[in-house]
Amino acid sequence: MSQKILLLPGDGIGPEVIAEASKLIDVLRLNHGLEVDVTQLDIGGAAYDQSGDPLPEDVLIQARASAGVLLGAVGGPKWDGLERSKRPETALLKLRSALDLYANLRPAILYSELADASTLKTEVVADLDMLIVRELTGGIYFGQPRGIEQREGERVGFNTLVYSESEISRIAHSAFKTAQLRNKRLCSVDKANVLEVSELWREVVEQVALEYPDVELSHMYVDNAAMQLVRNPKQFDVIVTGNMFGDILSDCAAMLTGSIGMLPSASLNLSSQGLYEPVHGSAPDIAGQGKANPLATILSLAMMLRYSLNHADLADKIERAVKQVLKSGLRTPDIAVQGGKSCTTEQMGDAVIQGLD
Repeated sequence: MSQKILLLPGDGIGPEVIAEASKLIDVLRLNHGLEVDVTQLDIGGAAYDQSGDPLPEDVLIQARASAGVLLGAVGGPKWDGLERSKRPETALLKLRSALDLYANLRPAILYSELADASTLKTEVVADLDMLIVRELTGGIYFGQPRGIEQREGERVGFNTLVYSESEISRIAHSAFKTAQLRNKRLCSVDKANVLEVSELWREVVEQVALEYPDVELSHMYVDNAAMQLVRNPKQFDVIVTGNMFGDILSDCAAMLTGSIGMLPSASLNLSSQGLYEPVHGSAPDIAGQGKANPLATILSLAMMLRYSLNHADLADKIERAVKQVLKSGLRTPDIAVQGGKSCTTEQMGDAVIQGLD
């Protein structure tokens, strides 16, 4: 039975990297037994330019009907002057909320072929393989009240950091189950020495831990976790944390691998419906130049095949092809050694397709 996929190229380099994933999907359909119906629509700034809305209703309808959504990127300086509700980034937050995508999985894997691309010493990051599980629909990004208002003659900005027991329990269960599939070690990151919401976070995570006696649980304050990611990242297997902390730590972990252009992500709900996207953002400074690295998007497609489409076999094929391409020495500018030769976005995508077999 054919499953539905929605492609959302978005802004900046989004259309370029999604184009490479789209070619790969076509090959998987033609030669590898993948049965999917593919729809492509605008989102973010591109959608605003067309309709005045960064998240048109037809995008929401198609997203809800799809097993998986593959997003390129949203945002760019062109739209920074818009009122907040019309900015491209709001489309992403609304889409996550509408689909109840509460669990964000961000792997940080350093391919041995790219060890020299990391800014850290090779011995610190060699064989790095960790995963950050970030709560995605709660916390300070969604808490109310929020806003900017006049108080005693000056403007005051305010946001609310709030988590319920059920929200914490849900993401904790996801993290423990993920840890069971890896090395059975989970580190929960919070700021319980300062924030009451983190006190509750820690208490609930410890309660959930009783249901997973095979997983070793540890706790770490977020400031120390940021330091430890740089000092000794291989001490971590799975990290679970809240929305804002996870946003910051996952980007920090991304750079351990040498390039943010290498890292995929998955955002899942309880039905394993997912939004998949590269971590790198819209990179408007290189848009349209053929310099974008499509591997994070291609690896995000692999995650979609694994988590939402029940095609772990095809996910494995893609991941092996990416490793083979890197082993061959092919590099986009972001992962090329200084002074070394680099390839275009399209050349990298074609090489992965050739490596499937």
